Amino acid sequence: MNRDDTAHKTTRRDFLKSSAAAASSAALASTAMASSVPLERRAHAGGSDILKVGLIGCGGRGTGAAANALNADKNAKLVAAADAFEDRLQGCVKRLEARYKDRVAVDQDHRFVGFDGYKKVIESDVDVVILTTSPHFRPMHLKACVDAGKHVFCEKPVAVDPAGVRSVMASAEEAKKKGISIVSGLCWRYDTAVKETMKRVLDGAIGKVLSIQETYLTGTLWHRPRQPGWTEMEYQMRNWLYFNWLSGDHNTEQHVHSLDKGSWAMRDQPPVCAWGTGGREVRTDPKFGDVYDHHAVVYEYADGTRMHAYCRQMAGCTNDVTDTFVGTKGVCKVLGGYSIEGENPWQYRGRAKRSMYDLEHEALFAAIRDVKPINDGHYMSISTMLAILGRMCTYSGQRITWEDAMNCEMDLTPKEYSFDAKPPTMPDDEGKYPVAVPGVTKYV
Repeated sequence: MNRDDTAHKTTRRDFLKSSAAAASSAALASTAMASSVPLERRAHAGGSDILKVGLIGCGGRGTGAAANALNADKNAKLVAAADAFEDRLQGCVKRLEARYKDRVAVDQDHRFVGFDGYKKVIESDVDVVILTTSPHFRPMHLKACVDAGKHVFCEKPVAVDPAGVRSVMASAEEAKKKGISIVSGLCWRYDTAVKETMKRVLDGAIGKVLSIQETYLTGTLWHRPRQPGWTEMEYQMRNWLYFNWLSGDHNTEQHVHSLDKGSWAMRDQPPVCAWGTGGREVRTDPKFGDVYDHHAVVYEYADGTRMHAYCRQMAGCTNDVTDTFVGTKGVCKVLGGYSIEGENPWQYRGRAKRSMYDLEHEALFAAIRDVKPINDGHYMSISTMLAILGRMCTYSGQRITWEDAMNCEMDLTPKEYSFDAKPPTMPDDEGKYPVAVPGVTKYV
C-alpha cells in the first residue's frame, strides 16, 4: 500500500519559493476565503450549534486531545471514535464519558475497531477529526480527512519518512484550496509564554541568529510485555515507540518539539544539510525494537547558522529540555527561561491561564466558527522532515542534503495492514530486530 506522491522533485529552492508565495497571498486569501468556502463549511460561522468531533487513535494522547477539544468549545461533542484495539477504544470513551457526560455521545455503532476504523469515523457525519494514532498512519489519515472535507487536529509528528512528508504537504495544500483548517499538535506554537518569547526573537531582539541549541534529554518510557496470542504486528503496534516504521524513532516522535522551535527561529526555512551521530548504548534488549536511545545532529543553514540538536532517552542521566538561541545582539532562552540577555534584555512575567493543549484546539474551533481557516501544514511538515533527516544521518553516518532527503525513495509502509501481516521490521530467529549501523546502513 503506497502513499500518493508528488510527481516532481522537491528542492530547497521550492520550499523558499512556496513560503514567499504563501506570505504574499495571505491577505488575498483571508478576504476571499469566506465567499469561496462551500455553504456546508460555513454552517457554523458565529453560531452556537454543535460541532461533531471524531477521534482516530484512542491512546493516552488521543484521550487527552479529545478532552482538550471538549474544553476548547462548549458546543463540541464527541460522536465517533476508532482505534486498532478495542480495549483502548472502550477505555478512552469510558474515561471521557465520566468527565464530560452527555457531551460524549459515542454509541456502540460509532465505536470502530481495526485498521479501517478511520474511514468509518470520517463517514460518520463529523465536522472535526482528531488524528492521534502512532505517527506512521498520519499521512494516510490526513489525506482521507481532507478528501472528505473535514477539519483536522493533526498530532505531531506528521510522518516517519520522506514519502509521508510529501503526502502531508500535498494534503495541506489541498486543504487550503478547500478552506479546511488543519491545526498541528506542535503545541509550543500555541503556548502564551513561548509565543511572546519567539515574537521578540523574530522581531530582532537578539539580532541575527547565529547558533541554536536544542536539547530533549529525558528518562525511559513505558513498554508492554508480549502477551500470548499477539501476532508480531500487534506486539509492534502495542509498543509503537520502539519501532522506526511506526514512530520514526524518538528524535522524530518526541524531539520534534525542540526542532520545531529551532525551525521557528529560522522562519521555517529548511537547512542545506545535516550530519550527526547516534546509537543504542543502554536500550539494547530486543524488547526495544530497532530504535536508538540517543541522537546528536547538526543542521547547517544557508546563512551560516547551525542548529545543534541533542536527544536522549536513558535512565539515571541528567535531564534537560531547553532551547537556546545565540544572536549578534544577545542570547534567548525559550524553555529554560523565557528570557533574553544582551542589548535588549527581557523576561516573560506573565502567568499561564490556559493550557497550550487547550489553546491549540481553541484556535481550531475559532477558525471553523469564524470561517477564517488556519493551516499549520507548512511548518509541521518542515519540522517533521528535520527530524527524519536527522535520523537518516544518525542511522547512516552520512552528511545528507535537504534536497536529497526530501526526494529520497524511503517509504516505510508495510505491504498489508492486518494483524496477520508482517511488519516492515521482523525479528530474526533469536528474536532480535535489525538495527541501523552507521557506515553500513544506507539512507535510501
